Amino acid sequence: MFKQIVVWLQRIKLLLHQHLNQYRQEISAAIDRARPLVWSVVPHVVPQPTTHPKGWLHLHHELMRDASWSLEYVVTILSSSLIATFGLISNSTAVIIGAMLIAPLMTPLRALAFGALEGDPRLFYKAAVATLGGTALGFFVAYGTGELLDVQEFGSEVLSRTQPNLVDLGIALAAGGVSGFAKLRPQVSDTLAGTAIAVALMPPLCVAGLTLSQDLWAFGRGSILLYATNLLGIVLVCMIVFVLSGYARLTNAFWWTLALTLLLFTPLGTSFARLLKQDRLENAIAETLVRRTVTIGQPEVELLRTRADWTANPPLVYLSVQSAVEITPKQVRLVQEFVSSEIDTDLRLIFLVSETEEITAEGEEELRKKDPPAIE
Repeated sequence: MFKQIVVWLQRIKLLLHQHLNQYRQEISAAIDRARPLVWSVVPHVVPQPTTHPKGWLHLHHELMRDASWSLEYVVTILSSSLIATFGLISNSTAVIIGAMLIAPLMTPLRALAFGALEGDPRLFYKAAVATLGGTALGFFVAYGTGELLDVQEFGSEVLSRTQPNLVDLGIALAAGGVSGFAKLRPQVSDTLAGTAIAVALMPPLCVAGLTLSQDLWAFGRGSILLYATNLLGIVLVCMIVFVLSGYARLTNAFWWTLALTLLLFTPLGTSFARLLKQDRLENAIAETLVRRTVTIGQPEVELLRTRADWTANPPLVYLSVQSAVEITPKQVRLVQEFVSSEIDTDLRLIFLVSETEEITAEGEEELRKKDPPAIE
């Protein structure tokens, strides 16, 4: 009996080996058939490798110029940081976009990526000085403005840049790809790349300066994390573009940059998970209010909008409602206790009530029948 089992196992092993060999051969043949097609498409998607040394020399010369600490660079850093700071204080998206269009931190980052890959100490040093100097200058401009104006409250433009997550890293990676590609292909507008990168760099840097000037350390840490995330993401993808285009070799500098970027996955992933949880809680709160409470579920009351402040303790939930009936503090307390127990989270509900009054044509007729007021 034991010998039969061994024989059967050997037969099964032989059959599996034959099938695996067959599948391996089929897969290998499919790869061989697909390889010419892939290599015919790639050159149209990725910049073709340079075959002439003048191409590399021209790129190196341009990046060396971009990495210079010049008067023009200092002026653009000062102007963009001031515009971004005032836009953040006034909570004006249009003004912040104006700061994004200047994009001063774009140019040294590409040089930093290329210098690190090529092991060029002179280019790397110049780019690092320009990047760190521009970062310090932009930060202290925002910090000094915050101290001078003594801003006590910030709007949504500031708060939205204090809780970075994996989505922000994705934006940085996309911006880095556009930046590197634009440098290699003159047909791609440099302004487009600059705008994409400035979205990811100057505003969070100014947010860090503003919030730290008011001792808001949690917000400051979040905005600094966002700035570091975007900076590393941009440099990483610029390196990839330079390598794929044949202008640089894959060296240890790339792996170090990749490792530093991966270190950020823990805080960014935690923040992203928390964001998803908060979104689910807000949806659960709105559904519970509408479907399972009499106060919001009655026909005379309409829930217009729900907004939660999860930084408060306990979290504050603002409910914008339109009501034709009075909502009393007792009702708010009962609803608050019920919703908190349903989602197993302590909450504080704040109702923002807009009273409504029905006016019809029949009501106008009734008013006409009444005697006019006496004039004394």
